Amino acid sequence: MKKIAVIGLGLIGGSLALELKKTSWATIYGIDKNSEHLQKALDLGIIYKKATINIVKDMDVVIIAVPVNIAPIIANQVLDLVNENTLVFDVGSTKVGICKAVKDHPKRKNFVALHPIAGTEFSGPEAAIYDLFTDKVNIICEQHLSSAAMVERASSLFEDLKMRNVYMESAKQHDTHIAYVSHLSHISSFMLGKTVLEIEKDEKSIFNMAGSGFASTVRLAKSNPATWTPIFLQNKESILKSLNEYIKNLNEFKQIIENESVEDVYAMMENTNRIKEVLAGIKTN
Repeated sequence: MKKIAVIGLGLIGGSLALELKKTSWATIYGIDKNSEHLQKALDLGIIYKKATINIVKDMDVVIIAVPVNIAPIIANQVLDLVNENTLVFDVGSTKVGICKAVKDHPKRKNFVALHPIAGTEFSGPEAAIYDLFTDKVNIICEQHLSSAAMVERASSLFEDLKMRNVYMESAKQHDTHIAYVSHLSHISSFMLGKTVLEIEKDEKSIFNMAGSGFASTVRLAKSNPATWTPIFLQNKESILKSLNEYIKNLNEFKQIIENESVEDVYAMMENTNRIKEVLAGIKTN
């Protein structure tokens, strides 16, 4: 990998650029429709040079790190231009839309649908950091539709970033699971923030009395709406299913509190405590 183009220089694209400069010694070219982001990425040393999409025909790797509603369009444009040896992958949080969009492209085998599960609540080139991906999981979908060589290159790239690769047969499987473990947590955070802002009109009281529990739970509500709006809408079916389950549990908890049932309140929380064991198992596997 001598030349890499990163399309979209926000948190994920920028952090990948930083890491790949370190792990691959590649020359990183940046592409972004936001000229201020592009200049900032250059000023911060995230990229080597500003570029336009036409440069992808000379690249070894092209990374698509744009909002998920734009990614399918960009993916087809990139595949139209790249040579047969170029690895192309996106890093979006939904996979069904982009996989459908490139399904019949003549260069579909160049494309690897993947999702490095990493991030913070910050956005833009200034949010890019080293070690964002260390010890995190990278999901690779529909590898049977990509060439074995491209899947191997993508897998190795993320292993070099100290990520653990997990393979899922279908994009639908990915979107269903990620609705529960990622998208629902973002919605919960946004709605908790909204609820507190609506009920507690004295913002100084929120600042003065909010504990670390509130701060950590509402952290994701600081995420960029431009990123998350298309994610929620693209994954509508799975998100609605997860929301219905979540609302059902909230209503059950509300009911047992209304009934002042000490045993039921305690039991519900105690049963949920086993999430500690599940997450501990994930970290050790």
